[in-house]
Formats: sequence, structure tokens, C-alpha cells
Amino acid sequence: MQDQVDKIISTAEEGMKKAIAFLEAELTKIRAGKANPQMLDGITVEYYGAPVPLNQVANITVLDARTLNVQPWEKNMLQPIERAIIAANIGINPQNDGVNIRLFLPPLTEERRKELVKKSFAEGENSKVGVRSARRDAIEAIKKLQKDGLSEDAAKDAEAAVQELTDKYIALVEKHLAAKEKEIMAI
Repeated sequence: MQDQVDKIISTAEEGMKKAIAFLEAELTKIRAGKANPQMLDGITVEYYGAPVPLNQVANITVLDARTLNVQPWEKNMLQPIERAIIAANIGINPQNDGVNIRLFLPPLTEERRKELVKKSFAEGENSKVGVRSARRDAIEAIKKLQKDGLSEDAAKDAEAAVQELTDKYIALVEKHLAAKEKEIMAI
């Protein structure tokens, strides 16, 4: 029985780790005033009839704190890349010079900074939901085990361990959000 409880707890922890990893990935996409190539993650370009991630058809570099440079590997990809960036609606207008596409990040206004903080908090809330979902699944599995013969004390201990994990990962989400808020609000 104890090995089943351990398996339930480790499965719950894996689910919580996935929620944190997802949050970290989403927070890197939210810009904080500095140019970052990861801002373009998730943008796909039509390449010979198939959607392909932007970083697989072009080289993305940071020219300075507010400028990204996208250099396609094939010249005929300039227009599709430009259209994909516009369609992604990331708040940046691409400048095509015939060889490269430059993305000039406008300075963030106070209002825009607050919007970005709200967006990062919404991502944090999604991660908290994922953590709580993993907790709920684990507690349901523990209750099912209890019906199958797990002692009440062992079930209570297992539920306490799951709750402890939940608290740890919720605190980690809060820590990530506080760091992102500080990064966004820094001028």
C-alpha cells in the first residue's frame, strides 16, 4: 500500500512541476522592456505548405536592448515571416529592409506595463489551477486507496504530504510572478 501512496505523491509532484515549467515558458514570452528572442517563440510561418516555428526558418538575434533582428535563411521567406509576426499580434511592427526584418520594441508606458503584469498574473493563475488539479487527483486516488484498505492514519499522512507539496509549488508560482512583476515594472 505504501508504495502506491508514494507513486500517487510522485505523480502529483510531476504534474505540479509541469505547471511550473509551463509558467516559466509563458513568462519568457511576456516582454519586460528588453528585446528577447524568446518573445517570438510560438510564432509559426507557412513554409512550403506546412506551419513551421519561426526559429526554424530564420536566425533571430538581439541587436540592442530594444531591437530584434530576424534573418531568414531563404530570401523568399521575408514576406511570410513578416505576415506571421503581424498575425501573431505581439504589439510590434516588423520593418523589412529586403534582407532582414527588424523589430523595434517601443518603450513601455506605465499603462502597458500594468497590462503585462496582469497578463503574467493570469498565466500564474493558470499554473495554480494546474497545481491544484494535481492535488485534487492525488487526494481522490488516496481516498480510493483508503476504500481499498489503506488505514485512515496513512491516508491522512498522505493527504498532508500532498498538501505540503501543493503549498510549496503555489509559493514557487508566487515567487516567479513577483520576480516577473519586478522585471516588468523596472524602468
